[in-house]
Amino acid sequence: MGVAILALVLASILWGTTGTSATFLTGGVTPVAIGAVTMTVGGALLFATSARGSMAILRDRQQRPWLAAAALGMTLYPLTFYASMDLAGVAIGNVVSLGSGPLFAALLEWRVSRQSLTRRWMLSTTIALTGVALLVVGGHGTGSVVDPSAVPLGVVLGFAAGAGYALFTFASGQIVRSGHAGRATMGAAFGLAALPLFLVALATAAPLLSTALNVGIASYLAIGPMFLAYVLFALALRALRSSTVTVVTLLEPLVATVLAVAIVGERLETVGWVGIGLILVGVTVLSTARHPRQSA
Repeated sequence: MGVAILALVLASILWGTTGTSATFLTGGVTPVAIGAVTMTVGGALLFATSARGSMAILRDRQQRPWLAAAALGMTLYPLTFYASMDLAGVAIGNVVSLGSGPLFAALLEWRVSRQSLTRRWMLSTTIALTGVALLVVGGHGTGSVVDPSAVPLGVVLGFAAGAGYALFTFASGQIVRSGHAGRATMGAAFGLAALPLFLVALATAAPLLSTALNVGIASYLAIGPMFLAYVLFALALRALRSSTVTVVTLLEPLVATVLAVAIVGERLETVGWVGIGLILVGVTVLSTARHPRQSA
């Protein structure tokens, strides 16, 4: 278990560096380009390193609807995630995107798997949404590099990113429970998502390839947070309960917030820090709950 925890911590740290790394890109690189290129390269690597198992999933007709859903979620996630950070800032974009994921996952379990929404879910959702409201009304103050007027749209995109990631997690979980390996499932879902994103990358990637610095940062984002982090994540899933995984991955928004304030120059008002704290508390309350039994 110690190795699994370490793998998950390293993955969370890698994920937490994405927003700050992206801020150093130059030449008018758009969030759509960042998401499309990094997902295309990272998805291709994940598929290539688990090709046999991934192909078995692609040939499994019973799992194709779940695979399509997982790929749809992972297509939506990088585009909206980077756009959220661009508008709302690295700190708020990360916290909303990652914090809303478990809430949307619980909704999917309720609607699709017929699992009841518990009082704990209601409480955690209320706490987290209160935190989001505080971020929208007073997250960034004077002296911050983020335009406060862009924060509400950034938060909306963060919710979209959370929904996309929840869809990917829920659908890929269905595939794994059918008997397929976790790494092969990620390879198949990421590889399939890379196909439409490759077309987006072709249309938007020119500025990303215009300088050696941009190429270097894009390579890091694709190989580190996108490929290596998910390999480590798959390793952790073999030994850890999902509730443990969800709590440990809260390191990601914490790392992202520290880097955003220390390096990027973002400045959060007191109400913003309270909002971030409430979101993390809400997600922790939800993540440490036992999963309810599926109803008949």
